[in-house]
Amino acid sequence: MNIIKKFKNMFIGVVLLVVLWQVIIYIGQYEEALLPAPFTVLQALQEMVLDGVLFVHLQASLFRFVIGYFLAAIPAIILGIMLGRMEKLWAIFDPVVQLLRPISPVAWSPFIVLWFGIGDMPAIAIIFIAAFFPILLSTVNGIRTVDNHYLKIAANLEFNKITLLRKVLFPASLPSIVSGLHMAVGTAWIFLVAGEMIGAQSGLGYLIVDARNTLDLDYVLAGIVVIGVLGFLLDRLITLLEIAVKKYSGYLV
Repeated sequence: MNIIKKFKNMFIGVVLLVVLWQVIIYIGQYEEALLPAPFTVLQALQEMVLDGVLFVHLQASLFRFVIGYFLAAIPAIILGIMLGRMEKLWAIFDPVVQLLRPISPVAWSPFIVLWFGIGDMPAIAIIFIAAFFPILLSTVNGIRTVDNHYLKIAANLEFNKITLLRKVLFPASLPSIVSGLHMAVGTAWIFLVAGEMIGAQSGLGYLIVDARNTLDLDYVLAGIVVIGVLGFLLDRLITLLEIAVKKYSGYLV
């Protein structure tokens, strides 16, 4: 019943959004060339599906997202665990991380394009930067906030470093790590589109730019809708993982 209620609420929210969209067009008296109606955008989306164009760009975007995200997640978790255990070293790195973290990944795009050229790598590099810092900081915070009682028990049992990591540190910090993974999904997906607008010749970001250049605003909005839906699905997927981890984390240590 809870799932049915969630779908019902989601359906109501989507309907209200579409109605608001149509009302804005009516009140503002916008022409199709300026703001396409929902039905027009739906037709454009149908055409992209039938032509197979959407799937080509979708495949390119998902490939870059997965590669960039996991390239960021793995070293960020490993480095976060190490720095979380080394207080003096983290005291040195923390100001550097806090200095680099607020810089938008897109700000690095001139250098990224010069270093990697055009194609997949610029978008992957931007996704890497966008995802790396949230995961790193959440992992460090998770390690640093492990309950001292667990550490004392591990010391009494004379756990070595590997056993301590496997049986205490990683399980206890897992909820924080997954929260960081959750935050990174959103930021990485946002900057994926920005990265594809800069140095790519395919992908959803490129699709929007290409449609904008030809003034096909119905295709632009169709691409935006697809990006929003996929972002929502990715967020729900990682949310389910986060709920499962937090639910059972008490049994892991």
